[in-house]
Amino acid sequence: MGSGVMQLELPLEFRRTELVSRGHVCLGDEVVSYIIKRSHRRRSITLTIDEQGLRVGAPWQASQRAIENQIRKHGAWVLGKLTAWQQRRAPPRRWQDGETLMLLGEPLRLTLAPAPRTTLRDGDLLLVGASAHRLPDEVAQQVIAWLQEQALACFHDRVAHYLPLLVVPPPEIRLSNARTRWGSCHRDGRISLNWRLIQVPLRLVDYVIVHELAHLREMNHSPRFWQTVGRAIPDYAARKREIRTEAHRYLLG
Repeated sequence: MGSGVMQLELPLEFRRTELVSRGHVCLGDEVVSYIIKRSHRRRSITLTIDEQGLRVGAPWQASQRAIENQIRKHGAWVLGKLTAWQQRRAPPRRWQDGETLMLLGEPLRLTLAPAPRTTLRDGDLLLVGASAHRLPDEVAQQVIAWLQEQALACFHDRVAHYLPLLVVPPPEIRLSNARTRWGSCHRDGRISLNWRLIQVPLRLVDYVIVHELAHLREMNHSPRFWQTVGRAIPDYAARKREIRTEAHRYLLG
């Protein structure tokens, strides 16, 4: 790739060979918005549903009529999946005492205490020192800062674990706040890892880390790349599916 970067994306992605836009279509009495991604490499129109709603993958030259016909053809499936996603979506977080957040897939109960500005874990409790007048946004910033500290320590540990298996040089590790990808690898030996990964189970953290480390050997997604991933994580295909379909359940922001 010309940019010298390999990226492991969350749902929305942008590349030079792709064009991303938005549209809407009527399905019965409902107007459904969707994201369409055109690609020179794609040969057919595909539909997927995730936390962003309906996503359409289409060949570069596909007409709008062909795209909408495909959506209408599968209208019942689209509406059913969208309804299921809406039911799964967590309510907005209020950052109040007693709320639950995730650390490596395990629940922690947020406990606000009248104490100096500190954040400590005590078993399944996350104790946050906060005055009675602290705003929710301030509590959020404190908790997220703590999660980012945990993320960086965890990522360094897991990278060190997998380096001997992949036989790659130690990379520089940076935390990412990206909304559209889990991680990225640069040709200069840097890898960026989304701090939100610290919320998902360790097996998924490991998959993303191995994925990015493998790019230090293969800056592509060729069979050789996946063979490299498979040497460290034989069940990588199952983890790949899981992070695409289940990771959203753990995320707070």
